[in-house]
Amino acid sequence: MGSSRALTVTLGLSCALALATPPAPAQDATKPHTFSNGYSFVEVTGEELFANVCQGCHMPDAMGATGAGTYPSLASDSYLQSSGYPVYVVLHGRRAMPPFADMLSDEQIAAVVNYLRTHFGNNFRDSVTAADVKDARR
Repeated sequence: MGSSRALTVTLGLSCALALATPPAPAQDATKPHTFSNGYSFVEVTGEELFANVCQGCHMPDAMGATGAGTYPSLASDSYLQSSGYPVYVVLHGRRAMPPFADMLSDEQIAAVVNYLRTHFGNNFRDSVTAADVKDARR
């Protein structure tokens, strides 16, 4: 088959598939929006933040991953014992992890750090506050 004929067939199949794919359902306006669509994240709870921001690299079970890069495990992580360490890392980044200081509020950082420190085999019960995060920004 000639290259122009193959291109025509490919384009035709692409169009057919696009037309056959049902449209995405409209979002229910009564439910809160939990997916960010800009430079700032809209998630509020630690669980939402972990699910929509952190687990893409650290995996849903927080066990981390190795492949195109290395993403450390946060499960049963002794580095989380000192509450200031994860606050600093989320704010300023570390190694390949980007800084989130400009994208997350003090409340959001406190929420996700507290979630990490009390889930995935981590049992650190002293809470981080938004004031703690504000102090760490300086």
